[in-house]
Amino acid sequence: MRKLFVLISVLALVCGSAFANGTAEVSADTYPSGPVSVIVPYSAGGGTDLVARALVDAAKDSFPKNIAVENRTGGGGAVGMSYAANAKADGSVIGMITVELVTLPHTGTGAGLYYDQFKPIMMVNSAYSAVTVKADAPWNTLNEFLDAAKSKTMKIGNSGVGAIWHLAAAGLAKTANVTFNHIPFDGAAPAITSLLGGHIDAVTVSYAEVASQVAAGNLKVLAVLAPERIAATPDIPTAKELGYDVAIGTWRGLGVPKDTPDAIVNKIYTIFNTAAKSDSFVAFMNKSNNIIDVMDSASFQKKLVVDNDMFKALINELGLKQQ
Repeated sequence: MRKLFVLISVLALVCGSAFANGTAEVSADTYPSGPVSVIVPYSAGGGTDLVARALVDAAKDSFPKNIAVENRTGGGGAVGMSYAANAKADGSVIGMITVELVTLPHTGTGAGLYYDQFKPIMMVNSAYSAVTVKADAPWNTLNEFLDAAKSKTMKIGNSGVGAIWHLAAAGLAKTANVTFNHIPFDGAAPAITSLLGGHIDAVTVSYAEVASQVAAGNLKVLAVLAPERIAATPDIPTAKELGYDVAIGTWRGLGVPKDTPDAIVNKIYTIFNTAAKSDSFVAFMNKSNNIIDVMDSASFQKKLVVDNDMFKALINELGLKQQ
């Protein structure tokens, strides 16, 4: 009897410890058995936020206890992604992870963030930088803008220090041998708002993030920093065509804390892969000029490794690492 009591006590301690650390066995058969939060590390209304909300809306019927998007901004994306990486490893918190996951650590602004804190679920889409100015700006081509930058220090808005749109502008400046004054914001949306207000000269966010304002006649795109012209905007040249060999873009996807059981990761992938193919999500992405670019967990993991090495080299080359 005493042995049985000791055994029960030991099991209780082990199970209690597992639950305390958020590593208790979670059943994929019953997932999701509770509410789920999707953490967006940028402000509401930006490209990442809009893609996340459209994807979540397409998947909501698979979450009977509710699924909600939560914006946690700051640090160019580091605050929200760090929160998601350190959440309970049971699928109750899913992070919207972006390319900043493999750029911020190398600039010294990642606050301990690193890609191996996540188990990637899937990549959802990709996008490239669009050099965008106000519609009434005096520059109508990228060459005119860069020529003006030789005598005036242009204020270029981005989505945070070390974030991808900062790297895009810095890469363009280096290639064109000009100097920009980089102005950081917590996401693309406030940077675009500042541009519309005339407080900065340009932004280098994605075309999808400025498309509505371009259509409204408030902004114009001078060029895209892409390997080839964007299908949605075939009349807009690439920087490479104009003599500036630079192509820098972003990707967005889903990830969970690294200790999340594979069975849960697979279940989440199945749910969101189906959502990514839904009529509503495809229609949203087409209308908003976003490119659907899905990768499964294994392929996404390989991309994280490759991109981490590539951006580490780029950031060091550009001298953007903060001491």
